[in-house]
Amino acid sequence: MPRQKWIMDDVRIQAEKDARAANMRGIRWVSLDSPDYPPQIREIYDPPAVLFYRGNLPDPERPLAAVVGTRHPSPAAAAQAFDISRALGVQDIPVVSGLALGIDAMAHRGNLEGGAPTIAVLGSGADAIYPVSNRSLARRILENNGVILSEYPPGTSPMKWHFPARNRIISALTRGVLIVEAPAKSGALITAQFALEQGRDLWVASSGAVAGHPGLSGFGEGTRKLAAEGARIIYSASDILDEWKLKENLVSDNKEKNLWP
Repeated sequence: MPRQKWIMDDVRIQAEKDARAANMRGIRWVSLDSPDYPPQIREIYDPPAVLFYRGNLPDPERPLAAVVGTRHPSPAAAAQAFDISRALGVQDIPVVSGLALGIDAMAHRGNLEGGAPTIAVLGSGADAIYPVSNRSLARRILENNGVILSEYPPGTSPMKWHFPARNRIISALTRGVLIVEAPAKSGALITAQFALEQGRDLWVASSGAVAGHPGLSGFGEGTRKLAAEGARIIYSASDILDEWKLKENLVSDNKEKNLWP
C-alpha cells in the first residue's frame, strides 16, 4: 500500500481550522516544536504533532505514574487502584490514566483524594468526555489543577482505534506504568507494551497477579501473565517509592507533602 502523501497546504488549512475550533471551545493546544510541549512525549517514536488540552500541562520535573486496567474490575482491584493512587497523591505524585470506567476512574478519584493534579488522556477530543458518565469526574480533574489531554482535535468522537493510540501517550508521560487488573485481551496490555518500548518501569498490582490474593479474579489473566514474564508486583504505593528511591513521608490530614529525599 503506497504511503500517504501529505500536501502541506492542506495540512496547514486543517491545523488552522483545528486551532480556531479549540479557541472557540476554551481548549488550548501546544505544537511539537513549542517549549511547552511535554518533553516526555517528544522523546517517543511517534509524538503527536499537536496536543489539545484543558487545564494545566504537567510539570516536566515532577515524577508521574500511570495506573490503568480493565473497565470491569473485581472489587479488590478497584479498591487497590484507588488506594495506591490516593497514596501517590499524598506524596505529590500525579497519576495518569484514561478516564475510562473501572480502574481508570478509580485511579483518578484516588489521586484527587490524595490531593494531586491527576491527568486524563482521552481517545476523543478534549471536549468530548467519554464515557459521559465520567463528566463529573472530568470536571473535578479540572477544578483541582489537573489536565484533560488529547492528540485529537476538538469535536472528535471516540473511535475504537483511537484508544490503543492514546495509550502510548499515557505511558510516555510517566516514569512507570502500573497495570492493576487486565484480562487476556485488554487495552491495558497495549499500554504495558508501550511502557516497555519507551523504557518505562512496568508493574502489576497484587490484586490482579498474586495467586491466593483474596481479591484475585478471572479478570486478571493478562496481569498474571505480565507477572510471570517478570513485571514487578506492587502491593502498595510504598513499593513504587522504594523503586524510585524516594522517601515516603508520613502526612497528617493530607495537608503537608514533601516527596524529595
